[in-house]
Amino acid sequence: MLKLTVVFLCFFGSYGQGAKDYDDLLIEANRLYNSENYLESGKKYAEAFKTNKEVKYRDRYNAACSWALAKKPDSSFTQLLNLASNYGYKDYERLLEDTDFSSLYEDQRWNKVLTLVKANKEAAAANYDKPLVALLDSIHESDQKVRKKLGSLGDKYGWQSKEVKTHWKTVDRVDSLNLIKVKQILDERGWLGSDILGDQGNMTLFLVIQHSNLEVQENYLPLLKKAVSEGNTPPHFLALLQDRIEIRNDRPQTYGSQVGRTETGESFVAPMIDPDHVDERRASIGLDSMESYLSNFDMKWDLEAYKLSLKSQDQID
Repeated sequence: MLKLTVVFLCFFGSYGQGAKDYDDLLIEANRLYNSENYLESGKKYAEAFKTNKEVKYRDRYNAACSWALAKKPDSSFTQLLNLASNYGYKDYERLLEDTDFSSLYEDQRWNKVLTLVKANKEAAAANYDKPLVALLDSIHESDQKVRKKLGSLGDKYGWQSKEVKTHWKTVDRVDSLNLIKVKQILDERGWLGSDILGDQGNMTLFLVIQHSNLEVQENYLPLLKKAVSEGNTPPHFLALLQDRIEIRNDRPQTYGSQVGRTETGESFVAPMIDPDHVDERRASIGLDSMESYLSNFDMKWDLEAYKLSLKSQDQID
């Protein structure tokens, strides 16, 4: 299922009543998936798709996962073939690795989907800078590998445990090495787009800067702004970096993307400006609603409770 990080969940779109209904149904579909009620999850996705003319590729992918796990291959293949034929879906490796689709492997339509997706990938890669893509692939792998282990250690031992604190040193070391390589790319060639680096390569530039220190983030913020204005990178990358910079400078964030964790492991949304209109701001640059976003962290968005928490914090400060 496509749930990895914030940047894989962001798309363009308006935020009217139709979008709200769509988001509500997706939240329920995601909840049902997480509770292993796959058939009802698939039905909720189908219901959501009827409310929105512009169904996002990520949602079709996740619907295909639910249908496959519910042992409804026809419904799953409907989504997968739609993705391959109409969305140009090209993440061949993810498709191969996603065990949600294991029930489809013996179906002859599975090879058809793989063939179409592989062709999409090869067509998109024709103009890639292949050595640079390979380098960024290795950087991405190292960035994610140490963070996956960090999550596992946090879940097993607690986020304040010595195991987690020790592993943070490994994360910092990997981040430092990756930053050297990415700074060289950015300084010599600028913020290249997906047409040259592929989607993952383009995202990797962002991830390494997002995981760097405040000085580096502020230094490369103008370059990211230029890349967004030239269409070389999605605007939600800029929003996420700006939010992180604001929080690190003890200022409220704008888009609500920064989620913290207390010493007891409880997650919370860091302070933001004007929370009443955060969903409108998020929609303007392609981010899902707060409710939809936080569901990926098993959190619920309660606007009134959040505003009260901000008032309490102001009184303490």
